[in-house]
Amino acid sequence: MAKKDPTDLSVEEKLKTLYQLQTALSAIDEKRALRGELPLEVQDLEDEIEGLTTRIEKIGKDIADFQKAVLQKKGEIEEAQMSVARYKSQLDEVKNNREYDTLSKEIEYQTLEIELCNKKIREAQFRIEDKTAELQANEKTVEERKSDLEIKKNELDEIMEETRAEEEKLRAKVKELELKIEPRLLASFKRIRKSARNGLGIVYVQRDACGGCFNKIPPQRQLDIKMHKKIIVCEYCGRIMIDPELAGVKIDTSELDDKKKTTRKRAIRKTLKSEE
Repeated sequence: MAKKDPTDLSVEEKLKTLYQLQTALSAIDEKRALRGELPLEVQDLEDEIEGLTTRIEKIGKDIADFQKAVLQKKGEIEEAQMSVARYKSQLDEVKNNREYDTLSKEIEYQTLEIELCNKKIREAQFRIEDKTAELQANEKTVEERKSDLEIKKNELDEIMEETRAEEEKLRAKVKELELKIEPRLLASFKRIRKSARNGLGIVYVQRDACGGCFNKIPPQRQLDIKMHKKIIVCEYCGRIMIDPELAGVKIDTSELDDKKKTTRKRAIRKTLKSEE
């Protein structure tokens, strides 16, 4: 049997199909809601771990650079000490005051170089200690975050496993229903649903009001909705409207009776006031 062209559907059939689509999409939204903030929490933890790992690598590089600088300064100290020893041995062989002064200045210069190198070494060692403490703190944080991430992932996997089969069925149903709706109407429905806070693109009339924004609907407009002759949208929120009967929703008759009683009481009070 050939599939019915979506454009050949009556308004009543279009509304029914749209409401069925909305029901399936809302069910998928509920499945997603079960996951709560877990997907975002997992993503945040992964991003934080990545950032911490990058920081750890940088700290490790800084420590290596300081250690290299320490070795370099120690090498310079050895060279300076050898120069001092050589100059001191030459002092015994000087022939005049000029040579003595020159050697004495060289010894003083090399001694100052040794002191400066020792100062640089102490500074570098202090930075190495500081960076090592920072490195250990970050490594500890990474381990904690990895533990948190594993717990969150396990929670998310459990929820996904529980809802996966049902969600797949619902998605298949959504695809099937979307094929029955003409593209222009489907695009309009999706646009309304995307902008709606609760994800409802089509709603039924509840207590003479829009089921989406709860603004009152005039009686004539309610009658038009019940007639199923054209697609009618709420003038306040823009959602497509359908009457409860077509949506397959049973209205509590007690609510209608209470409403009638309230209306009757108001009418009686108005009559009494006018008589007074």
